Amino acid sequence: MTMKMEVTELGPMKRALKIEVPADEVTQRFSRAYIELNRQVRVPGFRPGKAPLTILEKRYAKTVEEDVIRSLVPDFYDRAIKQAGINPVLVEIPSLDRVKIKRDSSFTFTATVEIKPKIELRDYKAPNPISLKPDKRTVADEQLDRALEVLREQQARLDAAPAGTPLAEGDYAVVDLEGFLDGTPLEGTKKEGQLYKVGSKAALLGIEIDAYLAGKKEKDIVEIPQAYPVSHPDHRVAGKTVQFRLVITGVKQKKLPALDDEFAKDCGPYTSLQEIKDKLRGEMEKALKKDIEESYKDTILKRLVDTHHFDLPETLVERELDAIVRQKLQARQRGKATDLGPAGEAEELKTIRAEHREDANRRVKVGLILEAIAEKEGLSVSQEDLNNEVNRLATELRVPIADLVKMIQSGGKDSIEELRERILADKALDFVYRHAVIQG
Repeated sequence: MTMKMEVTELGPMKRALKIEVPADEVTQRFSRAYIELNRQVRVPGFRPGKAPLTILEKRYAKTVEEDVIRSLVPDFYDRAIKQAGINPVLVEIPSLDRVKIKRDSSFTFTATVEIKPKIELRDYKAPNPISLKPDKRTVADEQLDRALEVLREQQARLDAAPAGTPLAEGDYAVVDLEGFLDGTPLEGTKKEGQLYKVGSKAALLGIEIDAYLAGKKEKDIVEIPQAYPVSHPDHRVAGKTVQFRLVITGVKQKKLPALDDEFAKDCGPYTSLQEIKDKLRGEMEKALKKDIEESYKDTILKRLVDTHHFDLPETLVERELDAIVRQKLQARQRGKATDLGPAGEAEELKTIRAEHREDANRRVKVGLILEAIAEKEGLSVSQEDLNNEVNRLATELRVPIADLVKMIQSGGKDSIEELRERILADKALDFVYRHAVIQG
């Protein structure tokens, strides 16, 4: 089936597609629409499906015209962009009331599309690969020692201190605390056997007890007067002074285990301290290797952005900004609820958009360059790539795979497409990284 099409340039990123649908195609669609209509409507005096066309045309012409336009426009628009070899970012299709259609005539409409820029790819592989300064970081012994100290702290025991040991910062006091009003115990103010770390500045029953503990020993008793304001909600104590009695029933000290083979066995399925050290060093080296690769890739992205110059489709930048704004607002809501009112919120949105426009430009530019590299190098995303990424995300987000798949599917085709685009961009970046040269 033939159709005529004219493409007009409206600017570096905009094209107008004037599309003409031949008359016989229009006639065919009208016939089909009336047959369908006849099956669905009841016209008094006629059996279902037997109403004459003239009556239907009189009553339903406008509805049928709209239906025909609704089915023709997207159909022929899709064919037109394939024929023109255009990769659209945004499509503006005329609204129904702006186009006219007649049964036995050809039908013409114009769609405006914003397109992706043509990118002249520059140096990203031989003969001019990207060159990187070597990142010579290694895992230092001090880092390993710190990791062992963390494990040691986790395995520490609290032992009773020798009798008569005065409490010092870092020691633990076992305390009983009770409030008395006029010599009578006050209901709801009793805590027994509480373990308290000296120097932690934590409050017990709302009272700062730290200052009273230093230098005290087991069995010592401390009296702490606590005055309450007249406005205090508990009427029993409002405007009065409660005497709190603090009894130190025990003094404990943290005992760190010796770093030896026994310690290693307590930490898990290890037989020696050396084995635990090797495991830790291996994990640290793996993390460092990943970190170095990430920083190399960051440098590559900066170079790609600096060496490629082209106009960015405004629609893509706005979409990216929308996504950034959504993330920022979600993060704010998780943090603290702020009641700014409608005017304040509008102002805040404007500020966030202005602050992140540069970032959105950069992200769009990076995305388009990587997409062009993927296309030029014939990179693609397989079902296996998608499965691996879903598995990786599920592990990272700590959600069951089935739940994550449901979440992605509920976002429809766009969500899966987004995931595919992200994997493809990663593959393209990986390609450039593998072809880069690390100097020296």
